[in-house]
Amino acid sequence: METSLIFFSQLNMCESKEKTFFRLMHGLAKEETSKGAKIRAKEKRNRLSLLLQKPEFHEETQTGRYGHLAKETRVSPEEAVIWGESFDKLLSHKAGLETFTRFLKTEFSEENIEFWIACEDFKKSKNPQQIIQKAKAIYEKFIQSDAPQEVNLDFHTKELIAKSMTQPTLQSFDAAQSRVYQLMEQDSYTRFLKSDIYLGLIEGRPQRPTNLRRRSRSFTYNEFQDVKSDVAIWL
Repeated sequence: METSLIFFSQLNMCESKEKTFFRLMHGLAKEETSKGAKIRAKEKRNRLSLLLQKPEFHEETQTGRYGHLAKETRVSPEEAVIWGESFDKLLSHKAGLETFTRFLKTEFSEENIEFWIACEDFKKSKNPQQIIQKAKAIYEKFIQSDAPQEVNLDFHTKELIAKSMTQPTLQSFDAAQSRVYQLMEQDSYTRFLKSDIYLGLIEGRPQRPTNLRRRSRSFTYNEFQDVKSDVAIWL
């Protein structure tokens, strides 16, 4: 009888030790899991912190919020007054061209000035290969039906340009460029001179960022290999 009591007592002690061991192991496992979660959370926070410090992150955020903003240029009131003397003087001034482009973007009609700039660049082409490639680029971007940045031209002018694409010359877009220039001079330029953008420059007021729409693709000659463009001097 006494031997049995000793046996059961030892058995109970073993069970108690095993339970204590398992409780300790379970507690350690939970602690390790908790530590692992904390480490992983810390690593995520560190990665997020590094991401927020990258300049491109903030650029993408600003782009998504405001769209494509035209580059701000410091212009004196005296310079801005000269732009009001004629449309030619506005376009011949780099900052004037930039500011007018920014204004057209607020009216969703920037394809007109972009086409005019493209034509100016096209006329500087140096060899037949450049003429053909740039002419095709302009035609597909601005002239053909349903073009991404189709400009407002009459049917006759479009037909003449389409026929000239088989053998384009430096004069292929002259009529269309002249037409678009007149539209901007008689319509957009008049409104530009009355706009807050222009009046603010004359009065010396700081320019405010303007909310602009985003295009699916913006016009650039850099899409075409082996074609060197002088368009940068106009923007």
